[in-house]
Amino acid sequence: MNVTLASEQSAEQNAEPTTSEQPAATEVTAEVAAEVAVEVVAEVVVETPPVATPAHFEQHASNELMRHIPSLAWLCEKLDGDMRRRIDRISASTEGHVTPEIEEELRALSRALDRLADAAKHIRNNGHGPNEPLPKLRWSLNHALSCLRLADAATFARRAPLHTFERSKSEAIYGAFLVVIDHLGRVLDVVRPIDPGIDERLYEGLVKFEEPMREQPIA
Repeated sequence: MNVTLASEQSAEQNAEPTTSEQPAATEVTAEVAAEVAVEVVAEVVVETPPVATPAHFEQHASNELMRHIPSLAWLCEKLDGDMRRRIDRISASTEGHVTPEIEEELRALSRALDRLADAAKHIRNNGHGPNEPLPKLRWSLNHALSCLRLADAATFARRAPLHTFERSKSEAIYGAFLVVIDHLGRVLDVVRPIDPGIDERLYEGLVKFEEPMREQPIA
């Protein structure tokens, strides 16, 4: 009887450590599972593909300047300064005796100025101006100058972006400007037989002496 009780007590004592070790084993298992979950999440985050960035396109205003195109300010100054002065002197020389040949060249110059205005503005909504050649010429000059001043100075004379597959608008404007200069020279060619002193008046005021020249000859 005593032997049976002793054996039962020893069995209970041997079983008690196993029940006390169960919470510790459970805690270790939970910690290992949490570490594995963190590693899996980290691996998933690292393996996520990067977000695609949009393609880079050229900006017209940041492109390089074209060396064969002058600035917009120079074109406006040339048209409003030197060319206006030349047209005023030609108009004063031909006022009252416009021949058919001169009229033809004056109208061609007016059309060249209108094409310059079209190249700068792309639209024409200001009518056709007067019908007479000289008033029409002055009107076309003012119209071309106003359209040229409305052009975008930030993108003028800069290369057009490659992805647009278009030419720069500045090249068309400068080409039309060169045509105006050529037609102005043709007008002078037909005005010289009528007014031989037109060139002297055109160059008048370009050079000014600090001291006036002597009226008497040196020798």
